[in-house]
Amino acid sequence: MPQVKCSVANCAYWTSGNNCTAELIMIEIDKHANAKLDSEFAGETFDTEHQDYAAAIQETCCHTFKPKH
Repeated sequence: MPQVKCSVANCAYWTSGNNCTAELIMIEIDKHANAKLDSEFAGETFDTEHQDYAAAIQETCCHTFKPKH
C-alpha cells in the first residue's frame, strides 16, 4: 500500500506524521468538489468509472475526508 500524506489534522483518517490511514482515497477535480459522494467511511461506494483531467495540483481535492469526533 502506498504511503499517503495529508495535513488535514481534523480528519478521522489522519495520524501523526501527517499520514492517512484510509483504506481507499478518492481524489476528484475541483469541478466536482460539491458532488454528493458517499465518503462517510473510506472503502465505501465511489464512482470509479469516470475519468477527468487536471491541469495543475490546485485543481484537485480529496473526497475521503471524514471529520474527527
